[in-house]
Amino acid sequence: MRKIKVLTVFGTRPEAIKMAPLVQELKKCSFVDCKVAVTAQHRQMLDQVLSLFDVKPDYDLDIMKERQNLFDITRNALSGLKDVLEEVKPDLVLVHGDTTTTFVGALASFYMHIKVGHVEAGLRTHNKWLPFPEEMNRKLTAALSDLHFAPTMTAKENLINEGVDPKSIFVTGNTVIDALKTTVKENYVFRQPALNILDFKKNRVILVTAHRRENLGEPLKDICHGLRQVVERNPDVVLVYPVHLNPAVWDTAHEILGNHERIILLPPLDTDELHNLMARCYMVMTDSGGLQEEAPSLGKPVLVLRNETERPEAVKAGTVKVIGTARENVLKEAEILLSDEAEYSRMANAVNPYGDGFASRRIVEGILYFFGVSDKKPEEFNPKS
Repeated sequence: MRKIKVLTVFGTRPEAIKMAPLVQELKKCSFVDCKVAVTAQHRQMLDQVLSLFDVKPDYDLDIMKERQNLFDITRNALSGLKDVLEEVKPDLVLVHGDTTTTFVGALASFYMHIKVGHVEAGLRTHNKWLPFPEEMNRKLTAALSDLHFAPTMTAKENLINEGVDPKSIFVTGNTVIDALKTTVKENYVFRQPALNILDFKKNRVILVTAHRRENLGEPLKDICHGLRQVVERNPDVVLVYPVHLNPAVWDTAHEILGNHERIILLPPLDTDELHNLMARCYMVMTDSGGLQEEAPSLGKPVLVLRNETERPEAVKAGTVKVIGTARENVLKEAEILLSDEAEYSRMANAVNPYGDGFASRRIVEGILYFFGVSDKKPEEFNPKS
């Protein structure tokens, strides 16, 4: 029997973290011939993840350019993927999530009449401008996809409400939880010296990330002012903020949060460093989508520094709380978790709605079912089971 030719396409660090466990699972499957193509929409951060998970791309478009914009990424990725698809002639192209690489990968495959599988399908804010351009990337990719690997039942319902055939949807959990199983280690030693000297028992460490487009400018300034107040009012709190290299983020964070002995501003952390810091911290404050999924599996409450989220399951489950960007809210909500043990415990012990570590296996089973190799449809992920 001829193997199913599957081409995975991704280009950024978040995609790579979530696709790496799936690539590993695909390569273990005797019915699949798996190839990997990266656009390198992000270069250095992508390479670190590839190395961590020992994923070696078969095709590397290396499109990243200084001061690139969405037009540059779209044009260069589309042109480069055309050549890859013509050479590989895959039966299925797998794309992930909501990046420009994701949308372009689906579009290029559609142009060449190749079936598309969308991993992490069905996330929605129902506002096409928030987040931008991710929300429309998700919706456009869904319209082009033949297989939809939804991480949760809520994501499945979003797709059905948009007219997607329920038979093409597989509820799998999120592959990022699969990744955490390999990166978090009890005896982990940080490569970043500032993290190795932290006393996680004496101090309550708050992990912060904030860099989304919609937060640049005044919202980020408000966030930073609120964070500084949290530290100044709580002598046992240490704030660790790996700061995005975008000058609009880097300059703001250092201007407002710099020169404080209990605020540690670092360059972006490697994936394993970030995961192990998250496992040891007290709580997480972030505008990242990925951390909203990862932190609950480690028992860490998450305060979301945004006005809306495409991950409502965590809000419903009680593992995260959306608090916006106003400095008074940043201070107030952080102090609730720092002072109210019952509220902290409620969030820390809520059931993670995003995965059980077997999402990649379900996706592979879904592919085998779709192509008729197996007659058994994989069981849907259910966080209550």
